[in-house]
Amino acid sequence: MLFKKFVMLASCALALTLSATSVSAADQTYVVGAGGTYRPFEFETPTKELVGFDIDIIKAIANASGFKIKLVSTPWEGIFATLGQGDRDIIISGITITEKRAKMVDFSLPYFPAEQVIIAGADNKVAALADLKTLQVGVVNSTAGDIVISEEIGKSSTAIHRFDNTPLMLEELYRGGIDAAIGDVGVIKFYIKSHPEKQFKVVNDAKFTRQYFGIAVKKGNSELQGKINAGLKKIVADGTYAKIYKEWFDLNVPALPL
Repeated sequence: MLFKKFVMLASCALALTLSATSVSAADQTYVVGAGGTYRPFEFETPTKELVGFDIDIIKAIANASGFKIKLVSTPWEGIFATLGQGDRDIIISGITITEKRAKMVDFSLPYFPAEQVIIAGADNKVAALADLKTLQVGVVNSTAGDIVISEEIGKSSTAIHRFDNTPLMLEELYRGGIDAAIGDVGVIKFYIKSHPEKQFKVVNDAKFTRQYFGIAVKKGNSELQGKINAGLKKIVADGTYAKIYKEWFDLNVPALPL
């Protein structure tokens, strides 16, 4: 009789434990750090709400993998340290996957191809980097685009116009002060989509090295990394990724190396 009662109590205790574990797993909320100044990937609305391509992607991944997230605007300076300190569980902020960074954090599978591209007027005959030699070209100072065009036509060339940031560069292009510009593909495509009144085109070149953005978690957190990767694969497979991409950029949805 005592043994039977013990078994019943043990079974109840196990059931309660499993129930608590199930509820705990379902209620798991991960704190996501994202910058608020890199339009269109993540930026703040006038009411301080974080929006952008990255924000839509991490929300879709969380939904696909069955976990909750809390978004927190996080300055780029020190964003990686927030993972090590435990202040953030995930960071997504247009982060290029590099060997150096991979020693500090664990990255998800690539979710966005990040390379430099040329933007020029649709009627401009530029079709490759070499065609810029006779044009006035804008770049953001000390970026990958600056380095590539400097190698192509000479760092001291007066045809190179260096700007402090991308918006200033694109404004000059819009006004006709320069013939073409070089910048991040995502930012350029979003700019073109946002200015349909002015016909622009995107030009690629093999000299622009393709890299990828990744979502970062604390080094060794393979469980969370696995959830993110599983969610990313799901949203690519079911078309959610393509839908989000088209809303922010264009119809040329990239094939990701998953």
